[in-house]
Amino acid sequence: MITKSKNSLKLFLFCTLVLTVTETSASVFNNVSCSINHTFTPNNTFNANLNTLLSHLSSNVTNNFRFFNTTSGKGSDTVYGLYMCRGDVPFALCRECVGFATLTIASSCPTSKEAVIWYNECLLRYSYRFFFSKMDEWPRHQVNIPLGDPVVLHSNGFYTALGSIFDELPNQAALALRGSNPYAVKQENASASVTLYGLAQCTPDLAAGDCKRCIADAAAEFAVSCCGGSIGASVLFPSCIVRYETYPFYQHSGTSAPTTIKGSGNIRTEVIAIAVVMVVVLVIIFFFGYYGFNRIKARKKSKASDDRENFGVEISVLESLEFDFATIEAATNKFSEDRRIGKGGYGEVYKGILPNGEEVAVKRLSTNSKQGAEEFKNEVLLIAKLQHKNLVRLIGFCQEDREKILIYEYVPNKSLDHFLFDRARQRILTWSERYKIIKGIARGILYLHEDSRLKIIHRDIKPSNVLLDNDFNPKISDFGMARMVDTNQIQGCTNRVVGTYGYMPPEYAMHGHFSEKSDVFSFGVMILEIISGKKNSCSYESSRVDDLLSYAWNTWRDVSPFQLLDPSVLVESYSRNEVEKCMQIGLLCVQENPDDRPIIGTIVSYLSNPSVEMPFPLEPAFFMQGRVRRHSAEHQSSSGYSINHSFSTSVNNMSTTVFFPR
Repeated sequence: MITKSKNSLKLFLFCTLVLTVTETSASVFNNVSCSINHTFTPNNTFNANLNTLLSHLSSNVTNNFRFFNTTSGKGSDTVYGLYMCRGDVPFALCRECVGFATLTIASSCPTSKEAVIWYNECLLRYSYRFFFSKMDEWPRHQVNIPLGDPVVLHSNGFYTALGSIFDELPNQAALALRGSNPYAVKQENASASVTLYGLAQCTPDLAAGDCKRCIADAAAEFAVSCCGGSIGASVLFPSCIVRYETYPFYQHSGTSAPTTIKGSGNIRTEVIAIAVVMVVVLVIIFFFGYYGFNRIKARKKSKASDDRENFGVEISVLESLEFDFATIEAATNKFSEDRRIGKGGYGEVYKGILPNGEEVAVKRLSTNSKQGAEEFKNEVLLIAKLQHKNLVRLIGFCQEDREKILIYEYVPNKSLDHFLFDRARQRILTWSERYKIIKGIARGILYLHEDSRLKIIHRDIKPSNVLLDNDFNPKISDFGMARMVDTNQIQGCTNRVVGTYGYMPPEYAMHGHFSEKSDVFSFGVMILEIISGKKNSCSYESSRVDDLLSYAWNTWRDVSPFQLLDPSVLVESYSRNEVEKCMQIGLLCVQENPDDRPIIGTIVSYLSNPSVEMPFPLEPAFFMQGRVRRHSAEHQSSSGYSINHSFSTSVNNMSTTVFFPR
């Protein structure tokens, strides 16, 4: 049945092209965009519905409709699609363009569940999601023609004329939506010899306000990336198009001026009449079946809807990052054992290969993971907005039914603790690599605290949350416990203490007070661990002096700092000054009073400047000089992206967090 449907579609499209090719010139292809996040298996139900939809689009263009939208299939296999021809082109050229578009989009995007294609004369798109009457600006494409007289094209007159055209076209295009000619044109003189001609058009299903915004945003791209020196340019969105040229491109043979297309009133009346009849018939035929079907569908989707609501209004921003479960399952070979690269209390991590060949790390949270909907929301929303070479890059996410999945860039060397605390692998980390890792982590934290447009406190900085790429460059990961705070906020407070014992500062572990200095403390512990190759043991129920901070302080106080250095680091491979500097920075970071700890910007300057003078540290927090550590808390496994060889435990008592989001 599917093969027959394909053959019928191809035959119909071929006949359409043969009938039209002698009537008009060939359509001009611009671009096609295929989604790699959402794919389907060839010859499945979605594929059959897509073929049917493309056939419907091609057949309706023969009825001289310049715009048409339709759906095919039902449930999760429904396909939504539309085409729009430019309002000034002849119907013969419109038919040809749509015919070419249906063929090209099917061959260019053979397994994509969402795609859009643009020609000069038309656009066509389809998707697995309902997009009718919604304004979409992504994906987008721009065409510039950088030719012409540079004196004229870089003149004030050129920019003035271009600005005048696109100041007025958004309003005109919005007003024209419900008219017989749903597009707008305008011309202005750029000089005595050059005239600019502009056109703007929205898909007629948009509201006037959305159309106006779409045209304005598209026209703004001219100012961003062109246009002095270009005799023509186009910006193509899925919901609207804008174009200007130095010739009257919207005048075509066989058509009159754009404002007086012959017969358009009768055509509009016919379209309305046909649409009314079709709606009435469909309502009568499908009312009872549709009602019953939607009751079943609503129950199936209730859980998914609740999950999506966790993201609030920001879900629209993240839609481009969302993958469907079928794509992720295929990328990981159905989460096969040979693809698993990590396991912890949070769930498992798999190596995946996307349809475009990109390698990714797929973090599949376990159904009983302590990282619930709130932490999942945090991690996606935060890391999607953060871009830095020392932060792991989020590729996408998936949230279907009970599945919560994060897709990251693939980092082949796993996590820092994989090397640091394993005797067989410690020798791989030379001192120069350890020093590079320390500096990279510092730069990553600096970005979180000061350089990004957000201010992020990570709250779980530790070696298992630092990934290493092929060149052992560090990348901070796992933002499930992170908090976004106001840039002027000094401190936050929570009753829900999360993170990992051994890396928590005392003010946070005992009182729930967190700040930038909380991450600084954790970083200081990590520095001492990187130097020593030893884990901060933290015997909370003992008075023994056996934790790393106490040992480091004692060696520093006794002026024998090199006793702390990992014996696997060869003597001839390290710089004494760098080791001493890092040890001093580490001890400055773990001082008991947060005010005594340096901010991360100061730490980066210490690491970057070989001659900078640093203050002497005071004794570290929890220093065991005749004191007994007493803490009681519920211990749980820490969540993380990477392979977790850590034996430290995390606290995750469910309660309410008090902080000040931006």
